[in-house]
Amino acid sequence: MDRTVDYQITKEYDGISVLDFLRQMGFSRHILSSMKTEKTAILLNGEPGGGRAAVRSGDLLRIHVPETASDENIVPVPMALSILYEDIDILAVNKPADMPVHPSHGHYENTLANAAAAYFRSKGECCPFRCINRLDRDTSGALILAKNPLSASILSARMKSREIRRTYLAVVKGIPPFSGTVSAPIGRVSSSVIERQVDFEQGEPAVTHFERLAVRDGHSLLEIHLETGRTHQIRVHMKSLGYPLPADYLYCPDYSRFSRQPLHSFQLDFSHPLTGHPLCLTAPVPGDMASHF
Repeated sequence: MDRTVDYQITKEYDGISVLDFLRQMGFSRHILSSMKTEKTAILLNGEPGGGRAAVRSGDLLRIHVPETASDENIVPVPMALSILYEDIDILAVNKPADMPVHPSHGHYENTLANAAAAYFRSKGECCPFRCINRLDRDTSGALILAKNPLSASILSARMKSREIRRTYLAVVKGIPPFSGTVSAPIGRVSSSVIERQVDFEQGEPAVTHFERLAVRDGHSLLEIHLETGRTHQIRVHMKSLGYPLPADYLYCPDYSRFSRQPLHSFQLDFSHPLTGHPLCLTAPVPGDMASHF
Protein backbone atom coordinates (compact mmCIF):
# COMPACT_ATOMS: atom_id res chain seq x y z
CA MET A 1 0.00 0.00 0.00
CA ASP A 2 1.28 3.49 -0.84
CA ARG A 3 2.22 5.63 2.14
CA THR A 4 2.74 9.38 2.46
CA VAL A 5 4.68 10.60 5.49
CA ASP A 6 5.29 14.14 6.76
CA TYR A 7 8.42 15.03 8.71
CA GLN A 8 8.97 18.31 10.56
CA ILE A 9 12.74 18.78 10.57
CA THR A 10 14.22 19.43 14.01
CA LYS A 11 17.53 21.05 14.99
CA GLU A 12 19.40 17.76 15.27
CA TYR A 13 19.03 17.20 11.52
CA ASP A 14 19.77 20.76 10.40
CA GLY A 15 21.99 20.80 7.32
CA ILE A 16 22.00 17.13 6.37
CA SER A 17 20.80 15.93 2.98
CA VAL A 18 17.32 14.58 2.34
CA LEU A 19 18.78 11.15 1.54
CA ASP A 20 20.79 10.99 4.76
CA PHE A 21 17.72 12.06 6.73
CA LEU A 22 15.56 9.36 5.12
CA ARG A 23 18.18 6.70 5.76
CA GLN A 24 18.17 7.66 9.43
CA MET A 25 14.37 7.37 9.42
CA GLY A 26 14.63 3.74 8.28
CA PHE A 27 14.18 4.04 4.51
CA SER A 28 15.85 1.06 2.85
CA ARG A 29 17.89 1.25 -0.35
CA HIS A 30 15.05 -0.49 -2.17
CA ILE A 31 12.50 2.11 -1.06
CA LEU A 32 14.78 5.01 -2.03
CA SER A 33 15.29 3.45 -5.46
CA SER A 34 11.55 3.01 -5.97
CA MET A 35 11.01 6.72 -5.32
CA LYS A 36 13.32 7.84 -8.14
CA THR A 37 10.66 7.42 -10.84
CA GLU A 38 8.23 9.81 -9.13
CA LYS A 39 8.92 13.52 -9.53
CA THR A 40 6.81 14.37 -6.49
CA ALA A 41 8.07 11.58 -4.24
CA ILE A 42 10.00 14.23 -2.28
CA LEU A 43 8.37 17.56 -1.47
CA LEU A 44 10.43 20.02 0.56
CA ASN A 45 8.26 22.83 1.87
CA GLY A 46 5.71 22.03 -0.81
CA GLU A 47 8.18 22.05 -3.72
CA PRO A 48 9.69 19.03 -5.51
CA GLY A 49 13.08 18.29 -3.98
CA GLY A 50 16.03 16.05 -4.65
CA GLY A 51 17.88 13.66 -2.44
CA ARG A 52 20.94 15.89 -2.25
CA ALA A 53 19.03 18.94 -1.05
CA ALA A 54 19.86 20.03 2.48
CA VAL A 55 17.12 20.24 5.08
CA ARG A 56 16.89 22.98 7.69
CA SER A 57 15.31 23.10 11.09
CA GLY A 58 11.60 23.88 10.68
CA ASP A 59 11.36 22.51 7.12
CA LEU A 60 8.41 20.31 6.20
CA LEU A 61 9.40 17.21 4.27
CA ARG A 62 6.63 15.20 2.63
CA ILE A 63 7.62 11.77 1.30
CA HIS A 64 5.52 9.48 -0.88
CA VAL A 65 6.50 5.81 -0.67
CA PRO A 66 5.02 3.84 -3.58
CA GLU A 67 3.91 0.23 -3.29
CA THR A 68 6.11 -1.85 -5.57
CA ALA A 69 5.16 -5.39 -4.59
CA SER A 70 2.09 -7.35 -5.67
CA ASP A 71 -0.38 -9.57 -3.86
CA GLU A 72 -1.48 -11.37 -7.02
CA ASN A 73 0.34 -14.62 -6.18
CA ILE A 74 -1.69 -15.18 -3.01
CA VAL A 75 -5.26 -16.45 -3.37
CA PRO A 76 -7.62 -14.40 -1.18
CA VAL A 77 -9.65 -16.78 0.99
CA PRO A 78 -12.13 -15.27 3.48
CA MET A 79 -11.36 -16.62 6.94
CA ALA A 80 -11.91 -15.24 10.42
CA LEU A 81 -9.09 -13.00 11.64
CA SER A 82 -8.62 -12.22 15.31
CA ILE A 83 -7.29 -8.66 15.09
CA LEU A 84 -5.29 -7.30 18.02
CA TYR A 85 -4.42 -3.92 16.51
CA GLU A 86 -4.59 -2.13 13.17
CA ASP A 87 -3.72 1.26 11.69
CA ILE A 88 -2.43 2.55 8.38
CA ASP A 89 1.00 0.95 8.90
CA ILE A 90 0.53 -2.40 10.66
CA LEU A 91 -1.95 -5.18 11.28
CA ALA A 92 -1.40 -7.39 14.33
CA VAL A 93 -3.37 -10.63 14.59
CA ASN A 94 -3.76 -13.55 16.97
CA LYS A 95 -2.87 -16.50 14.73
CA PRO A 96 -4.63 -19.74 15.62
CA ALA A 97 -2.80 -23.04 15.88
CA ASP A 98 -2.80 -25.31 12.81
CA MET A 99 -2.62 -22.36 10.42
CA PRO A 100 0.54 -21.98 8.31
CA VAL A 101 1.75 -18.43 7.84
CA HIS A 102 2.83 -18.72 4.19
CA PRO A 103 1.48 -20.84 1.32
CA SER A 104 3.57 -23.92 0.58
CA HIS A 105 3.20 -27.38 -0.92
CA GLY A 106 -0.11 -28.77 0.31
CA HIS A 107 -1.08 -25.45 1.89
CA TYR A 108 -2.13 -23.08 -0.87
CA GLU A 109 -5.39 -21.68 0.47
CA ASN A 110 -5.50 -22.25 4.25
CA THR A 111 -2.77 -19.90 5.41
CA LEU A 112 -2.64 -16.59 7.22
CA ALA A 113 -1.47 -15.01 3.96
CA ASN A 114 -4.69 -16.13 2.24
CA ALA A 115 -6.82 -14.77 5.07
CA ALA A 116 -4.95 -11.45 5.12
CA ALA A 117 -5.26 -11.07 1.33
CA ALA A 118 -9.04 -11.49 1.56
CA TYR A 119 -9.27 -9.09 4.47
CA PHE A 120 -7.26 -6.36 2.75
CA ARG A 121 -9.21 -6.72 -0.50
CA SER A 122 -12.51 -6.45 1.37
CA LYS A 123 -11.27 -3.03 2.54
CA GLY A 124 -10.06 -2.01 -0.92
CA GLU A 125 -6.42 -2.00 0.20
CA CYS A 126 -3.46 -3.36 -1.74
CA CYS A 127 -1.20 -4.81 0.96
CA PRO A 128 1.24 -7.51 -0.15
CA PHE A 129 1.90 -10.03 2.60
CA ARG A 130 4.80 -8.86 4.78
CA CYS A 131 5.15 -10.85 7.98
CA ILE A 132 7.55 -9.42 10.58
CA ASN A 133 7.69 -12.17 13.25
CA ARG A 134 7.06 -15.60 11.80
CA LEU A 135 5.43 -18.42 13.74
CA ASP A 136 5.39 -22.16 13.08
CA ARG A 137 2.13 -23.66 11.85
CA ASP A 138 1.14 -25.08 15.24
CA THR A 139 2.34 -22.05 17.24
CA SER A 140 -0.46 -19.65 18.09
CA GLY A 141 -0.42 -16.01 19.06
CA ALA A 142 0.56 -12.44 18.27
CA LEU A 143 2.00 -11.75 14.86
CA ILE A 144 2.71 -8.46 13.04
CA LEU A 145 2.02 -7.73 9.37
CA ALA A 146 3.43 -4.58 7.77
CA LYS A 147 0.96 -2.84 5.47
CA ASN A 148 3.44 -0.79 3.45
CA PRO A 149 7.12 -0.94 2.38
CA LEU A 150 8.27 1.65 4.93
CA SER A 151 6.76 0.02 8.02
CA ALA A 152 8.15 -3.31 6.79
CA SER A 153 11.64 -1.87 6.37
CA ILE A 154 11.66 -0.28 9.82
CA LEU A 155 10.19 -3.24 11.69
CA SER A 156 12.41 -5.79 9.93
CA ALA A 157 15.47 -3.80 10.97
CA ARG A 158 14.18 -3.66 14.55
CA MET A 159 13.70 -7.41 14.58
CA LYS A 160 17.33 -7.86 13.55
CA SER A 161 18.52 -5.42 16.21
CA ARG A 162 16.33 -7.11 18.88
CA GLU A 163 14.18 -4.04 19.47
CA ILE A 164 10.96 -6.06 19.35
CA ARG A 165 10.56 -7.91 22.66
CA ARG A 166 8.79 -11.23 22.20
CA THR A 167 7.20 -13.06 25.12
CA TYR A 168 6.09 -16.66 24.64
CA LEU A 169 4.22 -19.09 26.84
CA ALA A 170 5.06 -22.79 26.54
CA VAL A 171 4.08 -25.99 28.29
CA VAL A 172 6.92 -28.48 28.70
CA LYS A 173 7.22 -31.97 30.12
CA GLY A 174 8.91 -32.14 33.50
CA ILE A 175 9.87 -29.48 36.01
CA PRO A 176 12.79 -27.29 34.91
CA PRO A 177 14.61 -24.85 37.21
CA PHE A 178 12.68 -21.77 38.29
CA SER A 179 14.57 -19.73 35.68
CA GLY A 180 17.47 -20.10 33.31
CA THR A 181 19.13 -19.22 30.03
CA VAL A 182 20.03 -21.52 27.17
CA SER A 183 22.89 -20.31 24.99
CA ALA A 184 23.47 -23.02 22.42
CA PRO A 185 23.90 -22.70 18.63
CA ILE A 186 21.25 -24.29 16.43
CA GLY A 187 21.80 -25.94 13.07
CA ARG A 188 19.99 -28.13 10.58
CA VAL A 189 19.94 -31.91 11.03
CA SER A 190 21.84 -33.16 7.98
CA SER A 191 19.29 -35.86 7.14
CA SER A 192 16.26 -33.54 7.31
CA VAL A 193 15.03 -30.47 5.48
CA ILE A 194 13.18 -29.00 8.47
CA GLU A 195 14.51 -30.59 11.68
CA ARG A 196 17.00 -28.64 13.80
CA GLN A 197 19.37 -29.53 16.61
CA VAL A 198 21.88 -27.98 18.97
CA ASP A 199 25.10 -27.92 16.95
CA PHE A 200 28.16 -26.38 18.61
CA GLU A 201 30.33 -26.83 15.51
CA GLN A 202 28.20 -25.49 12.65
CA GLY A 203 25.11 -24.00 14.28
CA GLU A 204 24.15 -20.33 14.47
CA PRO A 205 24.15 -18.55 17.86
CA ALA A 206 20.85 -18.83 19.74
CA VAL A 207 19.87 -17.56 23.20
CA THR A 208 16.64 -18.37 25.06
CA HIS A 209 15.60 -17.12 28.53
CA PHE A 210 12.88 -18.89 30.52
CA GLU A 211 11.02 -18.60 33.81
CA ARG A 212 8.76 -21.25 35.34
CA LEU A 213 5.28 -19.93 36.12
CA ALA A 214 3.34 -23.02 37.21
CA VAL A 215 3.53 -26.80 37.60
CA ARG A 216 0.75 -29.35 37.23
CA ASP A 217 0.64 -33.09 36.56
CA GLY A 218 4.31 -33.33 35.65
CA HIS A 219 4.14 -30.43 33.19
CA SER A 220 5.38 -26.85 33.58
CA LEU A 221 4.17 -23.55 32.17
CA LEU A 222 7.09 -21.34 31.13
CA GLU A 223 7.44 -17.71 30.15
CA ILE A 224 10.09 -17.45 27.45
CA HIS A 225 12.00 -14.56 25.91
CA LEU A 226 14.15 -14.83 22.81
CA GLU A 227 17.32 -12.93 22.03
CA THR A 228 17.60 -14.59 18.64
CA GLY A 229 15.07 -16.02 16.21
CA ARG A 230 16.39 -19.34 14.94
CA THR A 231 14.06 -21.86 13.36
CA HIS A 232 12.38 -24.01 16.06
CA GLN A 233 14.54 -22.27 18.69
CA ILE A 234 12.27 -22.77 21.71
CA ARG A 235 11.42 -26.33 20.76
CA VAL A 236 15.06 -27.32 20.21
CA HIS A 237 16.46 -25.56 23.26
CA MET A 238 13.88 -26.97 25.67
CA LYS A 239 14.40 -30.46 24.29
CA SER A 240 18.16 -30.04 24.76
CA LEU A 241 17.54 -29.36 28.46
CA GLY A 242 15.38 -32.46 28.79
CA TYR A 243 12.08 -30.58 28.99
CA PRO A 244 10.52 -30.89 25.52
CA LEU A 245 7.20 -29.47 24.44
CA PRO A 246 4.68 -32.34 24.16
CA ALA A 247 2.71 -33.02 20.99
CA ASP A 248 5.63 -31.78 18.93
CA TYR A 249 5.73 -34.05 15.89
CA LEU A 250 9.45 -33.43 15.34
CA TYR A 251 10.92 -33.34 18.82
CA CYS A 252 8.43 -35.00 21.20
CA PRO A 253 5.47 -36.79 19.55
CA ASP A 254 3.59 -37.41 22.81
CA TYR A 255 -0.09 -36.55 22.22
CA SER A 256 -1.45 -37.81 25.55
CA ARG A 257 -2.18 -34.29 26.87
CA PHE A 258 -2.14 -31.97 23.84
CA SER A 259 -3.03 -32.25 20.17
CA ARG A 260 -0.43 -29.67 19.10
CA GLN A 261 2.76 -28.24 20.54
CA PRO A 262 1.61 -25.90 23.37
CA LEU A 263 3.52 -22.81 22.31
CA HIS A 264 1.94 -19.34 22.18
CA SER A 265 3.27 -15.92 21.15
CA PHE A 266 1.76 -14.11 24.12
CA GLN A 267 3.05 -10.55 23.91
CA LEU A 268 4.94 -8.20 21.59
CA ASP A 269 6.46 -4.96 22.89
CA PHE A 270 7.84 -2.47 20.37
CA SER A 271 7.72 1.12 19.18
CA HIS A 272 5.38 2.01 16.35
CA PRO A 273 7.46 2.15 13.13
CA LEU A 274 6.26 5.64 12.12
CA THR A 275 4.99 7.42 15.21
CA GLY A 276 7.46 5.92 17.69
CA HIS A 277 4.69 5.41 20.25
CA PRO A 278 5.19 2.32 22.46
CA LEU A 279 2.90 -0.63 21.71
CA CYS A 280 2.23 -3.67 23.87
CA LEU A 281 0.12 -6.25 22.06
CA THR A 282 -1.15 -9.28 23.97
CA ALA A 283 -2.83 -12.34 22.50
CA PRO A 284 -5.24 -14.21 24.83
CA VAL A 285 -3.96 -17.62 25.94
CA PRO A 286 -5.64 -20.36 23.88
CA GLY A 287 -8.01 -22.74 25.61
CA ASP A 288 -5.89 -25.89 25.23
CA MET A 289 -3.07 -24.28 27.24
CA ALA A 290 -5.19 -22.32 29.73
CA SER A 291 -7.29 -25.34 30.69
CA HIS A 292 -4.23 -27.35 31.69
CA PHE A 293 -3.35 -24.87 34.43
